[in-house]
Amino acid sequence: MDGTLLAILSGRDRPGVTAAVFDSLRHTRCEVLDIQQIVVRGRLILAVLLGLSATDVGEARATLHSEASRLGMEVETVPGASIARKDPARRRIHVTLMSERLLAAPVAELARRMAERGWNIDRIRRIASYPVTAVIFEGSGEDIADLRRELSEASAELGVDVAVQHAGLDRRGQRLVVMDVDSTLIQDEVIDLLAEQAGVLDEVSAITERAMQGQMDFTESLTARVALLRGLPEEALAMTAERIRLTPGARTLCRTLRRLGFRICLVSGGFTEIIAPLARQLDVDGLRGNTLEVVDGRLTGRVVGDIVDRHGKKAALEAFAREFGIPRSRTVAIGDGANDLDMLDAAGLGIAFNAKPLVRAAADTSLNAPYLDSVLFLLGITREEIEEADAED
Repeated sequence: MDGTLLAILSGRDRPGVTAAVFDSLRHTRCEVLDIQQIVVRGRLILAVLLGLSATDVGEARATLHSEASRLGMEVETVPGASIARKDPARRRIHVTLMSERLLAAPVAELARRMAERGWNIDRIRRIASYPVTAVIFEGSGEDIADLRRELSEASAELGVDVAVQHAGLDRRGQRLVVMDVDSTLIQDEVIDLLAEQAGVLDEVSAITERAMQGQMDFTESLTARVALLRGLPEEALAMTAERIRLTPGARTLCRTLRRLGFRICLVSGGFTEIIAPLARQLDVDGLRGNTLEVVDGRLTGRVVGDIVDRHGKKAALEAFAREFGIPRSRTVAIGDGANDLDMLDAAGLGIAFNAKPLVRAAADTSLNAPYLDSVLFLLGITREEIEEADAED
């Protein structure tokens, strides 16, 4: 075949349109070289690239215009259109844009910055409208590190969340998701809840503030704070566990990941006595945390074993990946504080969740909406797929 014809039809969607269009072309002996169809708010857009002899192009074109008229649709036909060839030097990416209220300005700015850096937008699709609006730009270009840096800056300026990820097999198949607990999976800081019961909240908060100012490292500050809990009855641990508040969307995130066959693990600078019941509820695969020493039914003010600090969290992620046989490129880490930085850096995708500026700047992407299930959209899972799965239970 020595000719091509590109046809783009648009109009009201209803059953049978695609069948009618191709049935009208039976007599032309054309070859379907490419085809795409999308329905947006009840409007159908069908694009098809046909290969056929040069002498048949005119007849096929007339047939399509006639059939479109019969169907009450608009049609544009372009003879001689070429087949798009993939340039091996260009990388494929997914740019996910999220906001609780997505305005035109961030979309325009995102598209402009991609274009200025030579990235072509090949496809745009909405994957969620609740609890945030999430849109994926599928693009192709060359320097992904430069684009990620540029769009990260734009994200902060525009007040939206933007994630730039490689497209490909690593977005599919089994993955490992490792989450921090305090202020990520849950809304609370467990040490503060215990300190409140012990009547030493002000003292503990003062030490926490010194650590945040860089005057103490995590191990030193945790040791000092736990020492203030000395004498607290053991039953206070169970009472504290009952007060924990899950972050909105946490159950949806874990439930959906489990359905997909993902491995889920928790790592925490907090305490296993508090976290373990929650881990069982959420059916997670692994847990690393600190253990409080209890003697004669009371806390001694000491931690048993090695303290899970910044390095310990990274080591835990690596150990979980080895245990489940999952490549580092398919690991996802989620955290909010400086103690999570090494873990976020080691993961294939590091997500700063409602994090401090230092952490947002260092992570691959950040989420600032207070819904943990927004992580699913970064993995290409749509809100419709989540709801359909829930409805089947």
